[in-house]
Amino acid sequence: MKVSYITSLAFIYTHFFSDMAITADHIKDKLIKELAAVHVDVEDTSQNRCAASFKVLVVSPQFEGKQLLQRHRMVNTCLADELKEIHAFEQKTLTPEQWEKQKAQ
Repeated sequence: MKVSYITSLAFIYTHFFSDMAITADHIKDKLIKELAAVHVDVEDTSQNRCAASFKVLVVSPQFEGKQLLQRHRMVNTCLADELKEIHAFEQKTLTPEQWEKQKAQ
């Protein structure tokens, strides 16, 4: 009976409280560190705080020469653990050159 109770508590924690640890700052720090990003914007778009939802802009020289799908896969790989707990995730990935052109418009 004890094992069942502990297992139930672990299930409840994993499914209802673990996404509370994922913050915009955590995502930003991880993208900067692992993708050598020179600019990262992370917006928490969670409306009711019941499910984690984020929108990110990542600017990295590692995206040079990569197709959009490859860039998104890089971000998804970087955040693989976090994405297990995130309900919705929107991303925009740019090279530094693309970022500079976009800012100038």
